[in-house]
Amino acid sequence: MNYHNITKDDMLNGEGLRVVLWVAGCSHHCKGCHNPITWDAKQGLPFDQNAKQELFNELKKDYVSGITFSGGDPLYESNIEPITNLAKEIKELFPTKTIWLYTGFKYEEICNLEIIHYVDVLCDGKFELDKKDEKTHWVGSTNQRVINVKQTLNQGKIVLYK
Repeated sequence: MNYHNITKDDMLNGEGLRVVLWVAGCSHHCKGCHNPITWDAKQGLPFDQNAKQELFNELKKDYVSGITFSGGDPLYESNIEPITNLAKEIKELFPTKTIWLYTGFKYEEICNLEIIHYVDVLCDGKFELDKKDEKTHWVGSTNQRVINVKQTLNQGKIVLYK
């Protein structure tokens, strides 16, 4: 897996102060995407032990609420396994930190993936330029949803994050 950036002290990509991993690789190619440089999975830097340690060093800080996986798409075919393994390890080492994940896939398409069990909040759906809305919270277009994954799994129906 490759990545483009690790953003520290981020307040735009999830609730609280977060660290964000921007992965490379996306098959959606949404018109008007704010980050098209991340579409090519071969671009960026290899996600190695040093990058992982950088994330963990941020997550050790009391004031950091958690991590957000974005990109690109963390669920792009070459990212699913490494992101799942990373999310699992983060939940084991930092059980009080939240994991947010942005993907162009709909919850219904990915609800059977292992990673769902480690994600607290899922921002799903492709960005649609004709549905762009500056007033939407955490997402860019009105078709996208911000889903409370734990409550959704418990209740068996989509529960939006509030």
